[in-house]
Amino acid sequence: MPWKEVKPMDQKILFIADYLRGVSTFSALCLDYCISRKTGYKWLNRYQHLGMDGLQDKPRQPYSCPHQIPHRVRMAIIETRKAGRITPGSKKIKILLGQKYPAWEIPSETSIYNILKKEGIIAAKKHRRRVVPAQHPFSPVHEANDLWSADFKGQFKTKDGAWCYPLTVMDHKSRFLLGCRGFDGTKFEQTQEAFKGLFREYGLPWRIRTDNGVPFASTSPGGLSRLAMWWIRLGIVPERIAPGKPQQNGRHERMHKTLKAATVLPPAATAGLQQKAFDHFRHEYNYERPHESLGQKPPATGYLPSSRPMPNKLPELIYPEHFKTAHVNPNGVIYHQGHRVYVAGLLQREIVGLEETADGSWDVYYGPVKLGCFNMRNEQTHQNDYIKLNV
Repeated sequence: MPWKEVKPMDQKILFIADYLRGVSTFSALCLDYCISRKTGYKWLNRYQHLGMDGLQDKPRQPYSCPHQIPHRVRMAIIETRKAGRITPGSKKIKILLGQKYPAWEIPSETSIYNILKKEGIIAAKKHRRRVVPAQHPFSPVHEANDLWSADFKGQFKTKDGAWCYPLTVMDHKSRFLLGCRGFDGTKFEQTQEAFKGLFREYGLPWRIRTDNGVPFASTSPGGLSRLAMWWIRLGIVPERIAPGKPQQNGRHERMHKTLKAATVLPPAATAGLQQKAFDHFRHEYNYERPHESLGQKPPATGYLPSSRPMPNKLPELIYPEHFKTAHVNPNGVIYHQGHRVYVAGLLQREIVGLEETADGSWDVYYGPVKLGCFNMRNEQTHQNDYIKLNV
C-alpha cells in the first residue's frame, strides 16, 4: 500500500484532533507524528490562543532589522542620484548625503549602489573585450613633431540638436593646436581625411599619442586599428595611454578644459557656427594667448612644421634583416614552416615580421608594434597544424 502524502497544515490539524480526543498520551502522540515534544506543545499553545489560524506557518522575517536602511534615507539616495544634470555615483552620493544630513547614519557605498540598482537606476554593466595594453614607457620628447597628441573631446549637441565630436590634435612640445574639427561621429574615414590635411600642412610627426577609443585603437592584437595601421605605414608610431590614465596625456586634457570653457559653454546654434568658434579659439590659442609653461609666450613661437613631408604613395613596411616576413591571407592567417598561424582579420593582405626569440619561439610584429607570439615546440608536428597567436 503506497504512503499517503500529508500536507504540513493537515498534519497539525490531525495532531490537535487526536490530542483533543485523547487517543494516547502526549509523548506517544508526538512519537506517532514524528515530531518533538517541543514542537507538539508549540502547536498546541498556538491552537489554544489563536484557534485554527494559529496553525498557519508564520513568516520567517524578523520583526525588526537593525541593519535595514530607513525609508527616508533610501528616498534621499534616489533623489540625490536624479537631481541635476550630472549623475553622481555611490561614492559622491555618500559624501553629499553626509554634508546635507550630518545627523544621519549614511549607508556604505555598496549599499547605496545596491539601492540604485534595485530601483533600476543603474543598469548592469556589460562585459566587453578590452583593448590590449600599449607598450610602455613612452619615449622622451625633445623637439616639435617628436610627438603629437590626438583625442575626440567629449561629444555634445549644438542647439539645433546635431551631435558634435571635436577632433583635436596638438604638438606635445610646443602646445601648438594643429587642428580642431567637429564631426558627427568618430568614423575612420573622416578622421583619416582630417589627418591627411594636417600631414600635408605640417608634415609627419614621429609618434602620435591617443587614448584607447575608436578610431585610434581596437581589440585586435596590439590594439591596432585601421587608422593606427595607416600611421605605421607612414612611419608614425602610435602611442596609447593606459586605460583610466588621462594624466598620461595631461597637456591635451588641460587644453580640452580651456577649449570647453571657451567654445562649448554654451554650444553654438549650428554645426557650422560651432566650427567657426573652434577656428577662432585655435587662432587665439596658438597666436595670442600666452602660455605659462612656455614663459608666457603663445605656442606658435615654439612650433615649426616637420621636415618629413606627406608621401604621395603609401610606403611598404621594412623590417630588420634578421626578421622573416609573411603575407597575411584574406582570412587573417599566415603560413610559417608548414603551419597556419592566425594573426588578425584586420591585417589581411598586409606584411608582418617574425622574429625568433628562442628555439621555436617567434614574436610577430606589424611595423614596430608587437602583435603577439607563438611557440612551434608546443604544437603538433604534422603539416598544416593550426596555431593561434598569444597576445
